[in-house]
Amino acid sequence: QVRLVESGGGLVQAGGSLRLSCAASGIIFSSLFRINAWGWYRQVPGKQRELVATITNSGGTDYADSVKGRFTISRDNAKNTVYLQMNSLKPEDTAVYYCNKPGATPDNDWGQGTQVTVSS
Repeated sequence: QVRLVESGGGLVQAGGSLRLSCAASGIIFSSLFRINAWGWYRQVPGKQRELVATITNSGGTDYADSVKGRFTISRDNAKNTVYLQMNSLKPEDTAVYYCNKPGATPDNDWGQGTQVTVSS
């Protein structure tokens, strides 16, 4: 079982920056983290969870149009950790942010998420 712990959220003014971290534990072999792609999702009340950024096992990245050019996803395989650098934040980025594998469903294990609130 993989345990995902997200951190780094907070309250920030529009235009500000935050760096989110997601530490994966419980992986028997570190190679399991390294071979997987990972993603960052966000969810606001009443809406479905939205995948905003992904990173492959070789470091290739992809972003939702809403965050492209402002967010950067990265990974540190030695630490089993995925990061999301968020710049030029907008009030519409306000959400709870989660990490998981791309394609994860509500039936997968999820962490508690980290709240990001952007004030105008």
